[in-house]
Amino acid sequence: MIRDVVVVGGGLAGLTCARQLQARGRACLVLDAGDAVGGRVRTDCVEGFQLDRGFQVLLTAYPAAQRWLDYDALLLRKFSAGARVWCEGAMHVVSDPIREPSDLLATLKAPVGTLADKIKIATLRSAARRGALDGIFARPEATALEALQAHGFSAAMIERFLRPWLGGIFLDDSLSASSRMLMFVLRMFAEGHAAMPAAGMQAIPEQLAAGLAGGTVRLNASVVAVGDGAVTLQSGERVAADRIVVATDGTTAARLLPELPPTSWRHVTCLYFAAPASPLGAPVLALNGSGAGLVNNVAVMSDVASRYAPQGQALVSVSVLKDPPGDDACVAERVQAELAGWFGTPVRGWRWLRSYRIAQALPVRWPLERPAPVAVRPGIWAAGDFLTTPSIQGAMEIGERVADAVLA
Repeated sequence: MIRDVVVVGGGLAGLTCARQLQARGRACLVLDAGDAVGGRVRTDCVEGFQLDRGFQVLLTAYPAAQRWLDYDALLLRKFSAGARVWCEGAMHVVSDPIREPSDLLATLKAPVGTLADKIKIATLRSAARRGALDGIFARPEATALEALQAHGFSAAMIERFLRPWLGGIFLDDSLSASSRMLMFVLRMFAEGHAAMPAAGMQAIPEQLAAGLAGGTVRLNASVVAVGDGAVTLQSGERVAADRIVVATDGTTAARLLPELPPTSWRHVTCLYFAAPASPLGAPVLALNGSGAGLVNNVAVMSDVASRYAPQGQALVSVSVLKDPPGDDACVAERVQAELAGWFGTPVRGWRWLRSYRIAQALPVRWPLERPAPVAVRPGIWAAGDFLTTPSIQGAMEIGERVADAVLA
């Protein structure tokens, strides 16, 4: 049996590609090596807690997400438009005064920069919203840090607020990500909200997969070779297809298609703790603006979506950029000791649940471009956010665009 299209990879790019193909009347088969769809967007259930594999959020303004996802069915729960910043030995409120007007005075008083810095946040956001979204990717490119400095932000504002906030998004506290990515992210935050599905981030790929025809997805089907007109599985099975889309992560794609360049990755370590009570008490992100320590950011997931933790408990997510030395238990102890300085001695009573050391958390893209999909070989395409904007938007959008290229 020869398939119309075989899609290798059941992450967001592959699933969106398959959805677009089927919407246009083309039959396809999705092969995924994992035990569930999602790729890097997965959620584990541990002792009644929902643990996303790495701290992730959906920005509701993503155009591709708006096209393909049913937000109401996902029961999205939103973060507040602001953060808490740990600096000068205390926690300070920094919020969007338009969306959180009650926090205006506290935001003005926060020692994270000058009044001029806080006004510049609004002017930078306005610049990000100027013109068409596609135009962002044609603007002159520098690093995010260079763009922030050129906009006139003080060193204090960058170090205490912008570096930990954007560093947590880019998984790069050097802020060497593209200024185009900076403007894209600012625009998405300005036009929507950061949110999570009530059932965890894996609900996003599961919803995409649920919209496919029955039997479209085969799990535990690891592809080891891609040739002209067929893919070969680890089991030795050969699956023939008129067209093939490799929608895996960038490293796997380059192994299957040596024509592709290697992908560089950002690393992150995500630790989860069970706590008897939330140390924040609000659906906000806490940032380390002190310039010291392991922790970059903290979120109490159950403050945002209560189903993330059993009743009467709180789930605390902690992100550490890069790969800290020591075994997981040692790192968890160091993180707990550090956060006891933020939140007090009750932190000593938290219970470490699990850590995720994610070596391939986010692909590095420089220059940041969104090229038109071109076949790697005749009849074979690649799709994934390693080829475009590293994000949920990038993965879903390139899935759509590759499907259109296949159909063309």
